[in-house]
Amino acid sequence: MRGSPTDRGPAPHRRRIRSTAVAAAPAVLLLPLLGAAPPVSQSSSSVRLQGAFAAAAAEYGVPRSVLLGVSYLQSRWDAHGGAPSVTGGYGPMHLTDARTALAEAPHHNEGAEDARGDDARAPLVPASDLPENSELPSRLRTLTKAAELTGLPAESLRTDAEANVAGGAALLSAAQRELGAEPSADPADWYGAVARFSGADDRATASAYADEVFAVIRDGAGRVTDAGQRVTLAAEPDLSPATGQLSRAGLRAAAAAGTECPKTVSCEWIPAPYEEFGDKDYGNHDLADRPKSQSIRYIVVHDTEATWDTTLKLVQDPTYVSWHYSLRSTDGHIAQHVKNKDVGWHAGNWYVNAKSIGLEHEGFLASPDAWYTEAMYRTSARLVKYLAGKYGVPLDRQHILGHDTVPGPTSATIPGMHTDPGPYWDWRHYFELLGRPFGATSGKNSAVVTVLPDYADNRPEFTGCASGGAPCAVHGSSAVRLYSAPDVTSPLIKDIGLRPGGGDSTIDVNDLGSRVSTGQQYAVAGRHGDWTAIWYLGQKAWFRNPKGQPTAVGASGLVVTPRKGLAEIPVYGRAYPEQAAYPAGVPAQAVSPLPYKLLKGQRYVAGDRVPGEYYYAVSFDPTGHKVVVGEDQYYEIQFGHRVAFVRAADVRVLPAG
Repeated sequence: MRGSPTDRGPAPHRRRIRSTAVAAAPAVLLLPLLGAAPPVSQSSSSVRLQGAFAAAAAEYGVPRSVLLGVSYLQSRWDAHGGAPSVTGGYGPMHLTDARTALAEAPHHNEGAEDARGDDARAPLVPASDLPENSELPSRLRTLTKAAELTGLPAESLRTDAEANVAGGAALLSAAQRELGAEPSADPADWYGAVARFSGADDRATASAYADEVFAVIRDGAGRVTDAGQRVTLAAEPDLSPATGQLSRAGLRAAAAAGTECPKTVSCEWIPAPYEEFGDKDYGNHDLADRPKSQSIRYIVVHDTEATWDTTLKLVQDPTYVSWHYSLRSTDGHIAQHVKNKDVGWHAGNWYVNAKSIGLEHEGFLASPDAWYTEAMYRTSARLVKYLAGKYGVPLDRQHILGHDTVPGPTSATIPGMHTDPGPYWDWRHYFELLGRPFGATSGKNSAVVTVLPDYADNRPEFTGCASGGAPCAVHGSSAVRLYSAPDVTSPLIKDIGLRPGGGDSTIDVNDLGSRVSTGQQYAVAGRHGDWTAIWYLGQKAWFRNPKGQPTAVGASGLVVTPRKGLAEIPVYGRAYPEQAAYPAGVPAQAVSPLPYKLLKGQRYVAGDRVPGEYYYAVSFDPTGHKVVVGEDQYYEIQFGHRVAFVRAADVRVLPAG
């Protein structure tokens, strides 16, 4: 999706395209405290953070390791300068006060992208109406209860890390009492209370959350927080929690039957409807037989731009769009909606949809300090590892795609493509959790680089997070900006696909014309002092890469360049078959080049070599569906911020360097 300003009001001028669509997203989190985390000298509560855990543990009778373990899974002990998470959670303990943080904004209906991305059918552009806010569940109101238990003002619990830790300890202590258990110095006796702290209302989610907390305690942890404070949790490798306590928690059983999830996560089945309506129209996905009929080669990471409850309503609308899984931020709970054998309408590119699984994460790209919980990052990584192993999807940035790296299938679609999960998704941490951390695989003079800034220290300026073009909050980021010369005063790289008239790129949070992202790989086009140039959208693009604090490291691999005798070759947004491959009854789809060119002498990092392929599925009855495979072969390449495709017959493939 395309991120929305946090103070956006109603948008009556937006046209409702599908009159039968369910009303879209009611809620995005308002960020009243968007500033960066205060420096150490200005944050006395953060200076005392390690001591705050000890003091709160003693006051409320909670083992310190339990308090530290819960906080790590919520926030990795960060305070985020008092700003709320994507679900209205504040501080190291993620005490939720979503009512304070609530605002309205749309989700998939923002922008002009047709999530289905198949120009063999009429565009599917969802509705833009906004329903009334529903009553918030208790898991989004824990800060209010913490205020009652501690007597501390709600504002202190939101903005003061020491008070926030005390509030979390009080909630854990109360959960222990509600289970009829006595306070105990043994962490093993707190499994049920930790499960209740998650806010989950089903046993599977609560137990998965508690299991993750106790895994943290067993392994131990240590890091420097966003306020510059070192916090440590000593490992307790022999800890074996009393999991039987969960039977007294009064939690429901989740509808897990039929889900395709690893056993280490909590997952329930909330199906997206496959229904026919109107004049032979249907939704909201297509039946298929993957991977038997066609391979699954991509996993697409989205954020929802909506609250959890609204997200579930949207995916259950038969006239809307669909994705395979939704992930909840408060506790990492997963809902599966579409079987992985079937094709969801989520990425805005039918070729990618037909070969991908879509994951929606509760979150908002244009809200820098609306942070994602560690619980959701970890659950997502477990799910992706499971799916990648099951379907043979490589764990790299050409296969684990952000929605913002999915190419527009045609020139006309490029400006409307979505930009989530955006520059504030922590790709470095995510791939560490996937067990595939990014790092140097070649020397300092390598012909290919992997973009790898330090997330916390990399803080590029952005605008567009609020209306009026005001600067976004200064925040850590996965994004690196590109210039036309080795100088920050030089113009940004232009993207003729986004701006066919040749307009300048901007630093708007949704403008992908001149930036790269952590984990992406590019061929080196030159070096000058602390600057490195890469080939990008047919141009030489420069970024700062100082030796003392590099934003990219050496890499190895394969690159493509035009074959001898060709001055330029076309670039495509989808790998469709040649016209001769289509059988009778299946209309041939145009192999439409994008407005870019890959020029002689330029090189781009190569991914898979794939056959041209098209999934014909335009009717409710799947007996007429067909996978068309051609003779033409393509290479996927990292061409700009988004991936692209080139015909294998047009290029030479060379080892980098």
